[in-house]
Amino acid sequence: SQAEWERLLTNCSAFLFYGMERFMSHVLLNWLAAVNIPKCRLVILLDLVRSPQSYQRITNSDIHKSCLRIALERPTETAMLLSLAGVGSIIATQWYTNLGENAERLESLFENLLSFGKTTGQTVHAPQE
Repeated sequence: SQAEWERLLTNCSAFLFYGMERFMSHVLLNWLAAVNIPKCRLVILLDLVRSPQSYQRITNSDIHKSCLRIALERPTETAMLLSLAGVGSIIATQWYTNLGENAERLESLFENLLSFGKTTGQTVHAPQE
């Protein structure tokens, strides 16, 4: 529910979204634009996972949205909105992927952040090395 999203984002120091399609399709834009969440120092968005079923669901949902609203759900715009709301750092995917690739990303992120103790910057650049 929207109330649960709001509670989670306003009461955490780090937030992980691991889900299908676009993160912003789950959050009310009006709420995010008006909220101040400086306690949340890190948001990890492992969204943009696409399956035939999720693609159909999001397509049906997008029919009822304006072009501007859909544009605000893109990765760069989502990061900007979260940053304006006070989030300190954002790690996000840029391109659509499948469940297996997303699971590998999550494993790599956790391994680098938690096991190796790398910074978020080092973690983001680790797959490129």
